[in-house]
Amino acid sequence: MLLEDTPAAFEPVKTSEPHFKVFPEFKDASYCKRYELLCERLVRDRLYDAASLILSNAKTGIRGVFREPEPEFSFRNFAMSLMARAEAFAKTRR
Repeated sequence: MLLEDTPAAFEPVKTSEPHFKVFPEFKDASYCKRYELLCERLVRDRLYDAASLILSNAKTGIRGVFREPEPEFSFRNFAMSLMARAEAFAKTRR
């Protein structure tokens, strides 16, 4: 997941509940926190093997500058998981 690194990404976001209740941890959470929670749930619930959350802005992102707010969801961990999965798949095709 790539999120633009701007002050707005860290400001609390209001929720509206006209049709269903919002999980308490998402109420008044920033977009960055919500994406972090999404990655955590996808991995924890074994819907995904791994996830990555990267923040970058329009000026420095083009030069490859980014940051990772949560080490568990670093691109390195994601890439290592993807490589391991590809290797295991390749072994089954021999």
